[in-house]
Amino acid sequence: MATVRDMIRRKGGEVFSIDPEATVFDALNQMSSQNTGALLVVRGKNVEGILTERDCVRKVELAGRTSKTTRVSEIMTEKVIYVEAGQPLEECMALMIDKNIRHLPVYDSKELLGLISVRDVLKEVVDVQKFMISQLEHYITGGGR
Repeated sequence: MATVRDMIRRKGGEVFSIDPEATVFDALNQMSSQNTGALLVVRGKNVEGILTERDCVRKVELAGRTSKTTRVSEIMTEKVIYVEAGQPLEECMALMIDKNIRHLPVYDSKELLGLISVRDVLKEVVDVQKFMISQLEHYITGGGR
């Protein structure tokens, strides 16, 4: 069974982050340049929250605020749900569906290994299933003999 750790090894553990005192405008620019939909909000070495594009739309634009004057700390999600690296991918996917979230930090004990998206998880699950189907087809046909 594939784990989140396996996925991080293949995907890479690059984590994009922003300071809580930065503006939402700065965060959106960074998300755009990094082609990501979320940033971990980090002060020093401490993760204080997570900011997503969804947060920016719902808590800034729809609330009548401006991205250039609103601080990340004002709209970030403070209670960050995360997964441990050893958890199975299926568990991770179920958590994302159950909590209606699209991004999860991945920890190995207290060490941050990376940030995964629902797209990453879906791609990994599909790849694992394709591999299993290929192996079963190979077994059924006798390995090409």
